[in-house]
Amino acid sequence: MTTRSAAPRATDRIFTATTGAFALLVVAIVCTIAVVLVSESMQSIRAFGLSFWTTSTWNPVSGEFGAAPFIWGTLYSSILALLIAAPVALGIAIFLADMSPTWLRSPLVFLTELLAAIPSIVYGLWGIFVLVPAIRSLQLSLPDWLTDYTLFGGPPVGVSLLSAAVVLAIMVIPFTASVAREVLRAVPASQREAAYALGSTRWEATLVALHYARTGILGAVMLGFGRALGETMAVTMVIGNTPQATWSLFAPQYTMAAVIANEFAEAANDMHVSALVEVGLLLFVITLIVNGGSRLLIWSMTRERTPRRAVATPPVAEVAS
Repeated sequence: MTTRSAAPRATDRIFTATTGAFALLVVAIVCTIAVVLVSESMQSIRAFGLSFWTTSTWNPVSGEFGAAPFIWGTLYSSILALLIAAPVALGIAIFLADMSPTWLRSPLVFLTELLAAIPSIVYGLWGIFVLVPAIRSLQLSLPDWLTDYTLFGGPPVGVSLLSAAVVLAIMVIPFTASVAREVLRAVPASQREAAYALGSTRWEATLVALHYARTGILGAVMLGFGRALGETMAVTMVIGNTPQATWSLFAPQYTMAAVIANEFAEAANDMHVSALVEVGLLLFVITLIVNGGSRLLIWSMTRERTPRRAVATPPVAEVAS
């Protein structure tokens, strides 16, 4: 009996150690990426310090590097995409979770998830042939008094921050909608039933569910924001790739991921490479913070929904004794 029971325990220990090593491999990869980014960007960090993030001059020929336009373009396009995508994604999630007929729910879920699987380059091609001409026509149709404002000014070329934001919004919608739908499905049925018992309409019961799931929905939106921050190819193809920081929706701008994709292979010297790696380091840190915060929000919601284990009642014999 001792030999038979010892063998399974040894197998369990080996299995636990193996799976644990696989899990630690993910941590090791993330740490390795961070170490490599820091070490390879150290030349730029020493040369420019904090001014690298606050200056707007990016001139590889003269050796002047300032990443402020790329930071601005990344945050501006991602936030604008989030403002466009969040209401649409939330509407899709509410419909699929609460209001869709059974026969329609599965096809819509499949199509929504299919949008998330389309390669980024395909979105970029669609943006060039469809979205960019549409944005150009929209800008040309604006009245002159409106284009006098900085927000709506800029050359009528179509490739612009607005084009990048719309492409990003379309790419973020399926991901955010899928996560938000799962969050709404995790809301206990008792919440909606209680609302109906008090005489609420279907819309009011949905508002109750939204209020109950607000933390998880915010986490889903932040996950979409993290996805938008790191998008490269589609944005590179439609944003115009001009290192300038402006409020104009129709002006060409630049993002951190786009400048790395465009210039890394053609970097002429070590300082140029180091500056690009430092841009990647900042993007890495921002993405980690955003995704980590969103995961914490979703985790806190699921933790609140998990019922606590009931305290075990001692057997009658123990009570009597």
